[in-house]
Amino acid sequence: MSTHKPSTPPQTPQAVQACHELLLWMIPQLDKFPRARRFTLGSQIETGLLSVLGHLVEAAYSKQKHAALRLANRQLEVNRHLWRLAHELQIISTKSYEHGSQLMNNMGRQIGGWLNACLND
Repeated sequence: MSTHKPSTPPQTPQAVQACHELLLWMIPQLDKFPRARRFTLGSQIETGLLSVLGHLVEAAYSKQKHAALRLANRQLEVNRHLWRLAHELQIISTKSYEHGSQLMNNMGRQIGGWLNACLND
């Protein structure tokens, strides 16, 4: 008789989950952008965050995680600037800006921690 246990699916890395949560909150915010900005600035923010998610998922399934994590981190930094620009253009409220920034900073910490762990391996 075999004592083989079914394999458990790999746990989702915290950075991937943080990005998912950010997108879940951010997309409805972007939908509220005025039409003149929804398809420019709003689209760039959404596309950028989806790119971050793609890089993070790539890192989760790759043996060479470092390159994908660096790309995710760089794209996140671009998105921080775009989000700040949306606030400065008064497209989003200060409260929304602060909450979105907090979510992005949390994700940045997760990516940074993951990068450091990769460098120490």
